[in-house]
Amino acid sequence: MPKSLRSPRHQRFLAQLISLRKAKGLTQEQVAEKLGRPQSFVAKYEGGERRLDVIEFLEITAALDTDPCEVLSRLRL
Repeated sequence: MPKSLRSPRHQRFLAQLISLRKAKGLTQEQVAEKLGRPQSFVAKYEGGERRLDVIEFLEITAALDTDPCEVLSRLRL
């Protein structure tokens, strides 16, 4: 099994977060501002350079005004 950072499922997860951000009309900088983080934080998780922990994921979905359960339900096998 491939490491989760490079797995197809993880790539779908990242694509969802990117798509949600863009659908909300937000830039990486704007999301980072909502999170109180540097823009590089958003760039690194969107680019697959770093993993998100559960709390970070919840903070990001809140910043995107999205239900985290909906995001996760789309990742089922």
